Amino acid sequence: MKGSIRFLAILTLILAVLGMFFLYDSLQPKPDSSPEKEVAAQLNLNKARFAPGETISFSLTLPRKSKQKTAIIRYYHLDSPVDSQTVSLSKSKTNWNWTPPKDDYRGYLAETVIDGQRFTIGIDISSDWSKFPRYGFLSDFSDKATENSASVLKQLNRYHINGLQFYDWQFKHHNPLKMEDGEIQQQWEDIANRDVSVPVLKNYIASAKEFNMQTMAYNLIYGTYENAGPDGVKDEWRVYKDENHAEQDIHPLPEDWKSNVYLLNSGNPEWQQYILSKQNEIYQHLAFDGWHIDQLGPRGEVYDYDGNKLNLEEEFDEFLHHGKSKAPDKSLVMNAVNQYGQEQIGTTPVNFMYTEVWDEYKQYKDLKRIIDDNADYSGGKNTVLAAYMNYNLSKEKPGNFNVPGVLLANSVIFSSGGAHLELGEHMLSSEYFPNKNLKMTARFKEQLTGYYDFLVAYQNLLRGDGLHQVPLKASSNIEINSEPEQGKIWGFSKSSGRQRMIHMINFTKADSMEWRDAEGTQPEPDLIRGLEVQIKEDKPVKKIWAASPDSRQAAPVPVHFSQKDENVTITVPSLKYWTMLVMEY
Repeated sequence: MKGSIRFLAILTLILAVLGMFFLYDSLQPKPDSSPEKEVAAQLNLNKARFAPGETISFSLTLPRKSKQKTAIIRYYHLDSPVDSQTVSLSKSKTNWNWTPPKDDYRGYLAETVIDGQRFTIGIDISSDWSKFPRYGFLSDFSDKATENSASVLKQLNRYHINGLQFYDWQFKHHNPLKMEDGEIQQQWEDIANRDVSVPVLKNYIASAKEFNMQTMAYNLIYGTYENAGPDGVKDEWRVYKDENHAEQDIHPLPEDWKSNVYLLNSGNPEWQQYILSKQNEIYQHLAFDGWHIDQLGPRGEVYDYDGNKLNLEEEFDEFLHHGKSKAPDKSLVMNAVNQYGQEQIGTTPVNFMYTEVWDEYKQYKDLKRIIDDNADYSGGKNTVLAAYMNYNLSKEKPGNFNVPGVLLANSVIFSSGGAHLELGEHMLSSEYFPNKNLKMTARFKEQLTGYYDFLVAYQNLLRGDGLHQVPLKASSNIEINSEPEQGKIWGFSKSSGRQRMIHMINFTKADSMEWRDAEGTQPEPDLIRGLEVQIKEDKPVKKIWAASPDSRQAAPVPVHFSQKDENVTITVPSLKYWTMLVMEY
């Protein structure tokens, strides 16, 4: 009996231990083969931009072993195949190279289909980054930034960002480098008392160059701290609110920051010599590729030290020409706040036009107007818009960007021939770039990648040479309007002579025509399929094709059409946010 009891006790103990083991094992995380848990498939390039004739390196990462042994890679310029190759697929990551034609300033699209899934990526062949600028930013240069710097640049490279604005990196606006005994110091604090590490700056600059991204040092054209006298800044250079130089013109900043910004007369020759020498000192110690120059917009009635009335925008031309002569191999970009001074900036050697857009230009149509005006002011240079999305939403509790608002704004900007300054360590929602209150979901990142692939692949039709506006006369069962309007499709047209591009943007569900979508309420538009459109066209049309960042991973697709007299009837394959139709003669 005692033996039976002992046996039962031992058996009970064994079962208890086994039960605890299985319970413990059941609580441990298991590998999950469901698509939601897998690593997303990724197609990448080794650079954001390539020189003509330069070999391009691709990498394709698949979440699991493909059923296919090989894949056919097709390369398109617009809708025309230019090359193809077959690559063997490895278990997880496949690498291959391609050497494109030697034509300069061309966009291409690489496409492949694996296990029924389409993969595409845009390719920019340009000897000069500023021909087709895709401008991003960096705003954190603390030691902690090194933890994510590699992944930040890798992600920006996937968006084909070819230029980076280094925002608020400097020690002081009027004295950007902290120097002692002729040596640059390794640490300082910026105007907001944030840590800046020189090794981090240098690492970002060097790493960006590996991706062929240009690096631009941000600074004001005329900013100084309050107590700048010991650094050599004279009161005679400052801007005043009165004729007796009693009240200085200042831009107020938060009380816990180091200083407000005090304005200087950018037309003063001594100030120009002072700040340009400081900029050249930057180039001696940090390998920046150029200067991103900021301003503060209209200042009302202001005066110089001697009581002469100042028109600050009239001084930009001379300053920029002088700045270029001092560093001819460096890039220059200058912000025109709400277009302030843009006509003067357009006549200078800036690499491209740049506008920070505020509420004077709050409608979708205003974005296109700015881009068109900038081309007129500059003789055809392309534009980047700093246009901050979901502005009010970003001031509330942390959350996510409203995707429809961003994609509609980008549809307008990209189709109009511009680019959008919006991507860095995070997406911008504020003029203070370190603000990261709003996040991007994984799905949104995928969608936005398609938009940047589209911007690159079709850059010759979106913002290439020789494009001009042509009137669009179109009709359909859903009203197509020549101006952006709620409840309608916006249609407008450009021509390159041999091709006519018709852009269609879907505002049928829009709750507002203000591009900022400040509160994050813009609804997602319905997908429209099989839209029949009649377009007036007096030239004989040879073929029509379409492409959209919302469909087929931006790959081109032939379009059925018929032409009778001056009427062309087209069946649009689909319209979500934006579809581009291309007529060829």
